[in-house]
Amino acid sequence: MKATRKGISNAVIVMVVVAVIVVGAVAYALFTTSGGTTKPNSLGTTSVAHAPLISFSADAYASEATALLNAFSQSMGVPVAPVKSGGTFAVANQIAAGAPDDVFISVSLSATGPAYLKNLSSNWAVGFASDQMVIAYSNATSSLSSGQAIVAQGNVAAKSNATSDWNKFFTSFTSGSVRVGISDPVADPAGLRGWLVLEAAGSLYSNGNQDAYVTPLLQAKANVTGAHAAALVAPLQSGQIQFLFIYKSAAVADHLGYLSLDRHVDFGDPTLSSFYSKFTYKDSAGVSAGAPIILCITVPLSSANSAEAMQFVQYVVKNAETLSSYGLQPFSPARLYSNVSPPAFIAQLVSEGLIVETGSLP
Repeated sequence: MKATRKGISNAVIVMVVVAVIVVGAVAYALFTTSGGTTKPNSLGTTSVAHAPLISFSADAYASEATALLNAFSQSMGVPVAPVKSGGTFAVANQIAAGAPDDVFISVSLSATGPAYLKNLSSNWAVGFASDQMVIAYSNATSSLSSGQAIVAQGNVAAKSNATSDWNKFFTSFTSGSVRVGISDPVADPAGLRGWLVLEAAGSLYSNGNQDAYVTPLLQAKANVTGAHAAALVAPLQSGQIQFLFIYKSAAVADHLGYLSLDRHVDFGDPTLSSFYSKFTYKDSAGVSAGAPIILCITVPLSSANSAEAMQFVQYVVKNAETLSSYGLQPFSPARLYSNVSPPAFIAQLVSEGLIVETGSLP
């Protein structure tokens, strides 16, 4: 009996030991796959991702942000949360109010500064691509004679780039014969830029009168607003509105027809910064001056995963060329806008020639 009991005890001990080993192995596997261990990455450093990287993006660039984040995650082994998006100014206000965020991809440099992010602004942003404003239309637009005629006028003007042709187009466009979508300028820079396009066009094509096309549109009450430009795409496609001010990349992504504008009017040429700044728009948020459309990225001071966020900024700078397929114009090198001495990792990219110091942050 003693021998029998001893054999049973040994067997039990062996089984317990095996079970402990198995449980330990499973726990280790789960821990490593969840991002809880220190992993090497291609930057030659290590990172400990305790939680997924949280990001906010301008709504028009949610697809681009998602593509970059997913590629970064696969390359670096850093978990990322789904992108949160909305009108850039509205998003900046959410972050300033305490919404958790590690990375902010903005289409407005000013939205990354203290004016919007308040004391959470890092006071620097890296511009990595440019875009331009276009006037989008849909198949429903072409089904109306008025819409069809205005599209034809826009194509003629784009081809000739003659002042008289552009004046004819914008006069018809703002006459009230069609409904024009312009998103809320307080929440969305695309809306702000829509009004600035009309001001710049008036200045260039109507004897310097910046209100030449703004006033008729307002008087006809033919402008239709929305929280952000993306929210007006469905009304455009259904024919509730006939035209929409939107970024070229968004028009391409949504398979919309669009009218291209002269570079002095589309706010897409970074070299025309001083010219764009001549045009201003006043609303409840204050007075905003025109500026080139620059897609930029920053890391708010509230970032809980700042090391991983900075790695993502480096990844974006080194892989911005992939965005050309979205209709964007990647910068090479990227551009640093800063009111402070840049962080060490930014300074390193500057020394490598991957970033150039361009100026201060608005």
